[in-house]
Amino acid sequence: MATAHRPKDRRANNLLRALRPADLALLEPHLVEQTLPSGTVLYEPGDNVQKVYFPCDSTLLSFRIQLDDGRAVETALVGREGAVAGIVSQGHLPAYSRAEVQFGGPILWMNIEDLEEAKMKSPVLHHFFARYADCLMAQVFQSVACNAAHSIEQRAAKWLISAMERTNDTSLPMTQEQLAGMLGVGRSYVSRVIQTLKHRGMIETQRGRLTVSNPAGLGHLACSCQMAVRRHFDEVLRGVYPDDPIVDSNRRTHANGTG
Repeated sequence: MATAHRPKDRRANNLLRALRPADLALLEPHLVEQTLPSGTVLYEPGDNVQKVYFPCDSTLLSFRIQLDDGRAVETALVGREGAVAGIVSQGHLPAYSRAEVQFGGPILWMNIEDLEEAKMKSPVLHHFFARYADCLMAQVFQSVACNAAHSIEQRAAKWLISAMERTNDTSLPMTQEQLAGMLGVGRSYVSRVIQTLKHRGMIETQRGRLTVSNPAGLGHLACSCQMAVRRHFDEVLRGVYPDDPIVDSNRRTHANGTG
């Protein structure tokens, strides 16, 4: 069972890394390190949320809405750039969505009461988490627009790029069925998209894993929604959002005088 202790490396979560030392010191005694497997449900709709979770390294958490037909559609993806639950609200409020671990790995968590006490001691900390909540809401807004306006192929490419940025890895531990669930579409639709992307040399698939072999090409295919969210993060909380592997790759290419 995990016990509370000072985290070994706060740089594993960009949101914590961005805090001033004095503000981080208010949180560190209450942070608990734990490793959670994929599929772990953090809370369900209606639950009283009692903890705030900070994904670390390549861990991904997702908010999902359960529909009447049984599907659970993703509305937001959170990695090392952010946190889940209890960021702004005070007291125990019922959750509206399900929160679960999409890609398993290390997290840091703390009780919401301890976070609220820290925010009362530091107005800077209070405003910092309020700004992050604004960024998370921007991602939800953009997701609604994306689902309404863009093709399944564009949305699939956007999701894969988003996961790559947050994990810093081109090899993603997921199945076509999982991707279909994230996008809220039938598996047959996603299968056709996957086959098209494979034919165009953008991705490769193995059992339980999907590897992006052409990130730049996939980035050009994706809609601009991910970039819009990234720009908002940079304006509101500069330095928190993970580096863009496609942009960084292009920079290295030009720096070497090739391409």
